[in-house]
Amino acid sequence: MVVTQENVAVNGSRRLSPQEIADTLRERIRGGDLKAGDRLPTQAELAEEFGVERGTVRQALRALQEDGLLSNVSKGSPPRIAERVPVTGEPQPTMVGLAPRLSEAFTAPHVRIDAACLTAETLMVALGEPLRLIHEGTIHPESIDVRILLPSRDIALAFPVPVEVLDDDNPVHQRWLTQRNAQGHVLRHNLQALRSSHGIDVNVRFRALPFTPPVKLYLLNGTEALLAYYMVTRREELSDSGMLDMYDVLGSASLLFSFDENAGQRDAAFVEQSQKWFNALWETITTDLTLS
Repeated sequence: MVVTQENVAVNGSRRLSPQEIADTLRERIRGGDLKAGDRLPTQAELAEEFGVERGTVRQALRALQEDGLLSNVSKGSPPRIAERVPVTGEPQPTMVGLAPRLSEAFTAPHVRIDAACLTAETLMVALGEPLRLIHEGTIHPESIDVRILLPSRDIALAFPVPVEVLDDDNPVHQRWLTQRNAQGHVLRHNLQALRSSHGIDVNVRFRALPFTPPVKLYLLNGTEALLAYYMVTRREELSDSGMLDMYDVLGSASLLFSFDENAGQRDAAFVEQSQKWFNALWETITTDLTLS
């Protein structure tokens, strides 16, 4: 799709800044003039329309790319408008709703994912979709930085816990710890493999929480916060040590609520405060976590 040429220069003879050009294109995307899958005009065409140098256009496009609004950005052809998954509709189960949000976040050149959760299981599975898109060449971030907060192995978890209090041996805690470590290893391996296969700068870090998180929180590129409540239930599971009767949570089935900084003042404040909360935990009371 070609952007309509204006008959006169925008704002008269004053040259527009990259931010103003980005804001104009952003409004065209949100208003439907530019739809998901459409190609933008070339940089030369945009420079002519807005009466600026190509360098100014490139800066504007980088800003839109960092916002996740552009995909297939390359030197060879104009970028396309990225597919966007609505964030204001009904909440979905975490396992369903997280993958498309991660896929969109991974269209940015510099991906930053922060997560606070009981285990990395849901995140590990949901990352399969953006990884698939990277391997097929649909998206190609330059860097990926992932920080994950998980409960310490040394604390008494609020959940999962045995229904009946045990003396010393706690197979429920050992089961959780084994899963926490295994899922963390797989997640880190899958992401770090992108270094050799695609030359992407990948950094995956873990820290240990001194408490059991009552919710799971995902922060995507500092612009979107996804929150789900852990719902505690009683259930049984067969293990090597026998039948485990425990109070546990099914995090993948928890409803995921999305807050987007572009959706209004209320959402923007929630995203900002959630990021500050995560950063404060990361930098203060959490400790180094080794996946044994």
